Amino acid sequence: MIATARRWLVGPLFSLLLGFSVTDVLVYADEPGPSPQVTISHVRVGLSDHGPVVLLSADGKTIPVFVDHTVAASIQAALTGEKLPRPLSHDLMHTILEALGGRVVQTVITLKAGTYYGSLTVAFQGQEKVFDSRSSDSIALAIHFHAPILVGRDMLDAVGKSSLEPKPETL
Repeated sequence: MIATARRWLVGPLFSLLLGFSVTDVLVYADEPGPSPQVTISHVRVGLSDHGPVVLLSADGKTIPVFVDHTVAASIQAALTGEKLPRPLSHDLMHTILEALGGRVVQTVITLKAGTYYGSLTVAFQGQEKVFDSRSSDSIALAIHFHAPILVGRDMLDAVGKSSLEPKPETL
């Protein structure tokens, strides 16, 4: 029932906001097999009719990841270097990891059954551990640590749409 509600709410937004269709997202979820990974080159936070959205861009394509307002604020502050009056959860995790000598090495965003997942790799005391996380939390922590955000080439090709940024004009 939740998946049906999500499709009903998110589908029109994909179509209106970036030209995505729910079919594009859901068809990819059933495709098995690993894919070469692509590093996200640009992250933006935007606001849609359905709430905040993080736009992950690479190779001229953009993937939208819908997030809650707190995560959007945390990501936006990390992107701009803004210090919020009080630390949010991602700020706290960043501070704790740094104080203990840990750091986020990378995050890998995947898509399964229409839901984005994050695999957050953390280095601590000479070891690396991978943690399952919400994609939004994983993205936020990667940005706080200036760590790469990776997606599969097949996912980018399947759900990424041509970026809507205007091309520079030449005279």
